[in-house]
Amino acid sequence: MPWLEDVANVALRVPSLFALDLLFKCDIESFTEHIKARNEDMLFKYKYVIWNVYYVGQLLSLVMLLLPLGHIVQLYLHVLTAMLLYVGHHICRDYIQGEVRYGLDRPLYLDSQALNSFVSTLTSQVIVCTLCAFLMRTRQVWLFSAHLLPLLARACCLPLDTVNTVASASMVISVLQVIAFLLSNMFVPYRLARAAYREIQVVGLYRLFAVCVSVWQSFSVPLLFSVFWFLLFAAQLSSPTSSHQGMLLYLLSSVSECCSTPYSLLGLACVVSYVALGLMNLCKFFLGGYAAVQNHNVMHRGVTEGVTLLLLALQTGLLDMAPVQRSFLLSIILFIILTSTLQNMIEITEPIVLALAASRNRSVWKHLRGLSMCVFLLLSPMFMAYKLSQFFVMDLWLLILLSSCILTSLQVTGTLLIYGLFMLEVCLSTAIGGLDEVVYYVNGVCRALEFLLAVCVVLYGAWECVFGEWSWLGASVLIVHSYCSVWLRARAGWNNFLLRREAARKISSLPSATQQQLKDHNDVCAICYQDMSSAVITYCGHYFHGNCLRKWLYVQETCPMCHSPVKQAPPDQTAAAGDTPESPRQEAPPDDSSSGEEEDDDIEGFSEEEQEEGEEEEQQQQTPPDQTAAAGDAPEDEDDVVEGFSEEVQEGEEEHQLQLQTPPDQTTAAGDAPQSPRQETLPNDSSSGEEDDHLEGFSEKGQEVEQQQTQQEGGR
Repeated sequence: MPWLEDVANVALRVPSLFALDLLFKCDIESFTEHIKARNEDMLFKYKYVIWNVYYVGQLLSLVMLLLPLGHIVQLYLHVLTAMLLYVGHHICRDYIQGEVRYGLDRPLYLDSQALNSFVSTLTSQVIVCTLCAFLMRTRQVWLFSAHLLPLLARACCLPLDTVNTVASASMVISVLQVIAFLLSNMFVPYRLARAAYREIQVVGLYRLFAVCVSVWQSFSVPLLFSVFWFLLFAAQLSSPTSSHQGMLLYLLSSVSECCSTPYSLLGLACVVSYVALGLMNLCKFFLGGYAAVQNHNVMHRGVTEGVTLLLLALQTGLLDMAPVQRSFLLSIILFIILTSTLQNMIEITEPIVLALAASRNRSVWKHLRGLSMCVFLLLSPMFMAYKLSQFFVMDLWLLILLSSCILTSLQVTGTLLIYGLFMLEVCLSTAIGGLDEVVYYVNGVCRALEFLLAVCVVLYGAWECVFGEWSWLGASVLIVHSYCSVWLRARAGWNNFLLRREAARKISSLPSATQQQLKDHNDVCAICYQDMSSAVITYCGHYFHGNCLRKWLYVQETCPMCHSPVKQAPPDQTAAAGDTPESPRQEAPPDDSSSGEEEDDDIEGFSEEEQEEGEEEEQQQQTPPDQTAAAGDAPEDEDDVVEGFSEEVQEGEEEHQLQLQTPPDQTTAAGDAPQSPRQETLPNDSSSGEEDDHLEGFSEKGQEVEQQQTQQEGGR
C-alpha cells in the first residue's frame, strides 16, 4: 500500500530528528564542568569520552535519518528484537528472584505453586522466542532461546544458585549475539555511502541537482520536518507553565521555544509553508470551487513564505537570542509572512473578480464571493496595522510593516474601482468611451501612491540611519527596500508608459477604414469578436478595433492574425490616410497639386524617347548593309554572307538534279525516301562526305546570320 509506505517513511525518521534536536540542546561544556574526578588525568579522560559519545550520537542519528526506507525498517526490526530479548531475560530474572524469595527450591511436581509459576514463565518465554523469529524472518527459533536456559535448569531440579548462574550466562550469550550482529553489519552505512558516491560520479555534476530533488521528494523532507515540529509543539503545550498570560502570548512564546535549534527552525519554516499554501488554496476554493484549486501556480505554493521566514531568522540571529527577544522578533517575522500571504491572495482574487465583471457574468453568488474576499483583504491589513501601531514604538521595521499593509489595501481599492467601472458599463448596456484610458489612470494613481509610500519609507530609513542609531542590518534592509519597492516600481511604471505611448503612436499612424470598406469586409474584430462600426487597417490587410489593437500592442508588436510587424506608416502614407484605397497594401494616389507637373514631365520624356527610336530605325533602313556593319553591330560583311548563302543553295539544287538523273540500282539500299533533299544519301562515300561538309557550312552560316539579326534588333 503506497500510503502505508509514505507514513512509514515519515514516522520512522522522526526519532532521528528528535535525537539530533536533543543533542544540539545539550550543553556539554557546562556538563563537563560539574564532573568530579580524583585527578586532572581522569577529568580529561572523562571529558574526552563524553565528547566522543556526543559526536558518535550525532553521527548515528544522521546516518539513521539518511538511510533508505528498507534499511530503516530492518534497523527497527532488529531494535525490536533486541528489546524482546531484554524482556525475556527480565522475565527470567524476576522468576528466579521470586523462587529465591519464597524458597521454592523443591521439585516442580511436588509444589503446585512453583509449577504454575514455571508454566506461566515458560509460556511467556516461548512467545518471546516466536516473536523474535517472526521479526527476523527466520525459522531458527533456537537462536533466540538463550533466556530459556534458566528455565531448563530449574526443570532439571538444579539448585537456585546454579539456576541464577545459568541466567547470568544466558544474558552473556545474548549480549555476545548482539555484538556479533553489530560487527557483521558495521560497514553497511559505509557501503551505502560508497554506492551513492558511485552513482553521483556516473550521473555527473550537471544532473546532481535532479538527483538532490529526487532524494528530497523520496524522503518527504517538508512533511517530515512539519510532523517533527508539530510533535515538538504539542509537547511544549502539554508541559506545565507557571506564568499567567494571554492565549496569544502563550502561543507565541511556545512557538519561540520550538525554534531554538536549526532542526526546529527548519520544521517551523515547513509548517509556515504548508499554512500559507492552505490559506491560498482556501481562497481559490472560496472564489472558484474545486477546479480553481487544481490550477497550480509556482508562485502560489507557499515556498516563498517558508524560505522568507528561514532567511529572516538566520539573518537576524534568531537562534542565539533569549526567549523573550526571540518571541518579539518572531512575531515581526510572522507578521511579514502573513502580509506576503495576503499579497498572494490579492494576486489570486484580482483576476477572478475583474473577469467576472468583464465577462458580464450573471451569477450573483460568484460576485458576492469575490466582493466579500476583496472586503476581507481590504480590512484585515488595516486592522493589523492598527494593532501594530498600538503595541510597538515607531521605527524602520514598524514603518516597513505598516507600509506593506497600506500597499495591500491600496491594491484592493484599485481592484474594486476597476470592478465598479466594468459593472457600470454592464448596467448601461453600452460601451463607455475611453474606458481603457480611465482604467489606466486608476491603476496609474494607485501605483503612484504606492511609489510615494515606498519613497517615504526610504527617506525615513535614511534619516534614521544618518541622525539616529545606525546598524548594518538596518542599512541592508533599507538598501533592499529601496531596490525592490522604489527602483523596480519606478522602472516598471516608466516601461508601461513607454509601451502605451508607442502603441498610441502606431495606432494613430494606421489608416482608418471607411464605411464602405467595413461593409465589404463584413466581419467582427478578431480580438474582441464584436461588430465593428469603426476600425483601423494594418499594413497586412487586417481590420481591428482601435482600442483592441492598442491593448494588443501593449503586449506584442505584431499583428494578431499573421504576426507581421505593425510599424509606423511612411510620411507619404500618413499624409494620405484620409483617402484609403480598397487594399491597404496599395499606396494612396498623390495630390493633384504636387504630382501634376511630375506626370507631365514623365509623359514628355516618354514621347521624346519614342521619337528618337523612330529616327534611328529610319536611318538604319536608309543606310546600306556595309555601313551598318561598320557601325560595330555585325562582325562580318553582310554581302559576303548573302553571297555564300546563295552559292550553297545553288550547289544543293545541282546535287538534287544529279540524284534525280542517277539510276535506281546505283542508289543506296536504304529504302527510305529522304524527307529533305539536304539529307539524301549519295551513291559513294566521297559524295556523301562532300554533302556533309556543305550541310555543316550551311548550318554555321545560318547561325551567324541569325546572331547578326538579333544583335541589330538589340541595337535598335
